[in-house]
Amino acid sequence: MRGELKTYQAKRRFEQTPEPKGAKRAGDGARRFVIQRHAATRLHYDFRIEADGVLKSWAVTKAPSRDPSIKRLAVEVEDHPLDYGDFEGTIPAGNYGAGTVQLWDAGTWEPQEPDLEAAWARGQIKMSLHGERLKGKWALIRLKSDRGKPSKRNNWLLLKEKDEYAVAGEGDALAEIDASVTTGRSLAQIAEEDAQWTSSKPTARKAPPKPVASRAASRTKRPHAFVPIQLCKAVDHPPSVAGWAHEIKFDGYRLQISVGGGQAVLRTRKGLDWNDRFSELAADAAGWPDAVIDGELCALDDDHMPDFSALQAAISEGDTGRLVYFAFDLLFEGHEDLRKLPLSHRKARLQAYIDRIGAKGVGRLRYVEHFASTGQAVLESACRMHLEGVISKKLDAPYHAGRSSAWVKSKCRGRDEAVIGGWSSEGGSRFRSLLVGVRGKGGLKYLGRVGTGFGETATRMLIPALKAEATDRSPFVGADAPKGGKDIHWVKPALVAEIEHGGYTEAGSLRQAAFKGLRDDKSAEEVTAAPQPPAPPPTSQKGGKVTVAGVVISSPDKVLWPASGGRPPITKADLARYYEAAAERLLPHVADRPTSIIRAPDGIEGETFFQRHAMTGANPRLKLIDVKARTPYVAVVDVGGLAAVAQSAGLELHPWGCKPGDPETPEQITFDLDPDEGLDFDDVIAASGVVKAKLEGVGLNPFVKTTGGKGLHVVVPIRADGRSRVTWEQNKAFAKAVSEAIRAEAPDRFTTTLAKKARGGKIFIDYLRNGRMATAVAPWSPRARPGAGIAFPLSWEQVKPGLRPADYNLWVWPELLELPDPWADFRAAAVGLRPALRKMGVD
Repeated sequence: MRGELKTYQAKRRFEQTPEPKGAKRAGDGARRFVIQRHAATRLHYDFRIEADGVLKSWAVTKAPSRDPSIKRLAVEVEDHPLDYGDFEGTIPAGNYGAGTVQLWDAGTWEPQEPDLEAAWARGQIKMSLHGERLKGKWALIRLKSDRGKPSKRNNWLLLKEKDEYAVAGEGDALAEIDASVTTGRSLAQIAEEDAQWTSSKPTARKAPPKPVASRAASRTKRPHAFVPIQLCKAVDHPPSVAGWAHEIKFDGYRLQISVGGGQAVLRTRKGLDWNDRFSELAADAAGWPDAVIDGELCALDDDHMPDFSALQAAISEGDTGRLVYFAFDLLFEGHEDLRKLPLSHRKARLQAYIDRIGAKGVGRLRYVEHFASTGQAVLESACRMHLEGVISKKLDAPYHAGRSSAWVKSKCRGRDEAVIGGWSSEGGSRFRSLLVGVRGKGGLKYLGRVGTGFGETATRMLIPALKAEATDRSPFVGADAPKGGKDIHWVKPALVAEIEHGGYTEAGSLRQAAFKGLRDDKSAEEVTAAPQPPAPPPTSQKGGKVTVAGVVISSPDKVLWPASGGRPPITKADLARYYEAAAERLLPHVADRPTSIIRAPDGIEGETFFQRHAMTGANPRLKLIDVKARTPYVAVVDVGGLAAVAQSAGLELHPWGCKPGDPETPEQITFDLDPDEGLDFDDVIAASGVVKAKLEGVGLNPFVKTTGGKGLHVVVPIRADGRSRVTWEQNKAFAKAVSEAIRAEAPDRFTTTLAKKARGGKIFIDYLRNGRMATAVAPWSPRARPGAGIAFPLSWEQVKPGLRPADYNLWVWPELLELPDPWADFRAAAVGLRPALRKMGVD
């Protein structure tokens, strides 16, 4: 594959063509690749990769496709100089390759196999591309004759390999992109404005021309009228088949922007003109090419994630200049109606439209990328980033006004609108919570209270709006309507709130509801029914199914814990509903950590076993974590993952004590106090106080929980960032040093020897739960034992004689979740371990 430029130079008259003469030379580091869209005798794409001091080149007959099923003929042509990678301009008529050249994509590449010479000789070059438009794994495969030798024409195939950047079903969509990656110009603009070559090197190029509208987009005299928008249907899971694109569900206001004749109109989902609210965006959009764009206006938080509460605050404070418009569809370009085109083509046109504007992914206008990985994988990634969910769209579908099965939404956590019917206060004035519902016959159907999410800015905006709608009559109807009182204030059913929640109870009430903001773009009349139906009650019919947190629970009547003391048996459906309800408190202690699960498919009276590793057919709601073992470990990341654990009859959760997403970094230390037979639980209580005092004496903040059995766990959160980070060896060594020190001070009360015969009426301090791969039962985890106990987090004030761990069980979990969480500040109490290591003589 030796590079040479004799053929290239022999074909060109450099006194007539703007192409660079160039010379073979070493590159400046990473290998470059470019794709030049070339309008010669026929439009084609020149694919070039840097190798041996030149650009090895192929003429590709059609635009590359990210659909792995589509293969493009790529004819090998002469090598080009590295300088050609900056070429964009017009080759005059009468010269070789006469026509206009557009720099369509650029970036770097590396071979997937180390021996590039051998790959070339074999006729199979596998590449990893890092371009603006082409990313991931691609391959060039040389065609062979019937005798198995390369063909004389040096024909190859260019194809996309299956990976996270593949877009199955995309077809020829990239052919719609007509915009340079360096100047944003279309081929027509390059031909008209830049008849002579302009290098894109900063030291040699002219100032890039100002983006202008294409001919098709310059014919309108005024903005288009409002175009009815397409809406989504809600589903439990995103589609898993090919032919779908998955976009992040943005947390903002849906806006349609119509541009024409140097003006722009911003319209809500109902067609209301909102130019006055977002004047900065309207002013920017007036300079865009004529079009109708569909998208979402958002405020970004400190992590650059969409935040609806921040959007509400920006509007309230008149600080809308930093809002960002995420464009995801192009309905018209100029007079051309694009709605009948497949989505894949509309998005390609949209990307080229934004490229021409010059936004390039920054500033007030941004292009919404889409992903073609499995929908579930995209949803799980979105949930891990605390985003709202995923919108999945059929790539071959036209734009269709109204709700359509071609667009579906899957949510990480419940997010719905509700009508405000009242609010509660403390002492008659201080705001406490909202009372919300949905419209039904005769009035509002009550959904429950919303008691969190009210920051200072939200409350300052909300209170005047509530008082402006005050009324003496309750708008709620039905048997479950809330009662009045001196701390209840009714309002007319006119205000719509955006509510985040943990699903619905069987009675149809919201779980764990949090206020996100008021929806000025939606009327109360639209909120006519609960968008997400409540989970069905447990079925008494064998073989029936229920759905919890989007997970189908088969055999929901399967008994996991038998009836006891006049209390009913606990079924698989009951366990799933407990996990769903406790998720907000349980997940901070298990999420994104390798977790061992005790499973009991036939209940606690049958066989139980540990599951640590991924198994065939593992539920997609569970994450797989590489811990450098032969097979990955499983982990829970969200409430759906907890429901998936219940579906597998997972009765106990034993996570590593590591930092979420980082199995190599410990972030807590656990001391398990296990009493010998015959000792009273009050002895364990006294022992926990000794451990607490020792840990506080070295500057740490210990917490305590029941184990769901006869012991207690004393747990210390530690910082796991920067210089505070410690190794697993240091973590375990510290736990051992503390335990041995306590034993030495009271050898008649404590032992650190595992053997039962060494206990002799003592309390065993188990420090072995603090090494890599060691686990401890999670707070709020059930136990696979008679009594259906829960490993329950306690305050130190509760740890006193008379404490009965058996009182904390699955039969009374609704009451337990009503109590304040004594471990709510667990992570905030973490301090660095290194000073304590030095005090214990371990560091």
